[in-house]
Amino acid sequence: MNDDVLECRFVKRPNRFLARVRLDNREVFAFCPNPGRMHELMIPGKKMFVRRARNHASRKTQFDLIAVEHEGVLISIDSNLPNRFMREMLVRHKLPQFTGYETVISEPPFAHGRFDFRLEGKIGTTYIEVKSCTLVENRHAIFPDAPTERGARHMRALVQALETGAANDAAVAFVIQRPDADIFSPNDPTDPAFGDALRFAERSGVRVIPIVTELVNWKLEFRGVIPYDLDFFQRERLHDGSS
Repeated sequence: MNDDVLECRFVKRPNRFLARVRLDNREVFAFCPNPGRMHELMIPGKKMFVRRARNHASRKTQFDLIAVEHEGVLISIDSNLPNRFMREMLVRHKLPQFTGYETVISEPPFAHGRFDFRLEGKIGTTYIEVKSCTLVENRHAIFPDAPTERGARHMRALVQALETGAANDAAVAFVIQRPDADIFSPNDPTDPAFGDALRFAERSGVRVIPIVTELVNWKLEFRGVIPYDLDFFQRERLHDGSS
C-alpha cells in the first residue's frame, strides 16, 4: 500500500465535505471529496482509506477520504478522479467511442458555464460532460444519489451545443468508480428531473456512455463500457401501479 494511504474505520459524517474516522487508536477528521449522499457507504465501522494530504499545514484536515470497502468491493469516492481518468484516456486515445480528434481541451467555456472536455479535430467538435457514479444496487449503476439541478442543466447545455451548431457531437460519460456494474440507469426515484433531462438529451442526439472502472493502486483503470436503460425506474413505477 502507498505509504500516504492509510486504512481507517468510518465514525461519522458531520457534513457532506467532512468525515470523522478512526485511525489507529485515535479519531481524526478527513476531507470528503464527494458531495453525494452515499448513505449505503457511510456506515459506522465501515473500512475506509484516507490519503495524507501533502499540503495539510495550510488545511483544516490532514487527510482526504478516498475509498471505501463495501461488500468486498473497493470503491473510489473521490469525485475528482473521473475527470483525471477521462483526460488520461482521451489524451492517449484509449476510448474507441471518441475518434478523429487531435486536441483535448479541459473545462472549455460554453454559454454561461463550462463542460468538462472539448475535442477538436478534422471531423469537428465534441463536447463531453463527465459524471461520477458510486451507487450500484444489484449490479445496477444508478446516478445521481442526490438531486442535482446542475447535472440537469449540463444535459440541456449539451443539447444546446448540438442544436446551435457549436458542436457536431456531444456525450455524457458516467464514470462508475467500481467494477461491479452491468447496466446503468438514471435514478428517477431520487431525481426525476435529472432523468427527464438525460432522456431528453439522448433523444436529441447526446451520446450516453457508462464506463466501468476499477480502483488499482489508487487510480481508476478502464474495465469496459456497459449498456444503459434510461426508462428502468419509470417502468418499475408503472409496474407497481404508482402514479
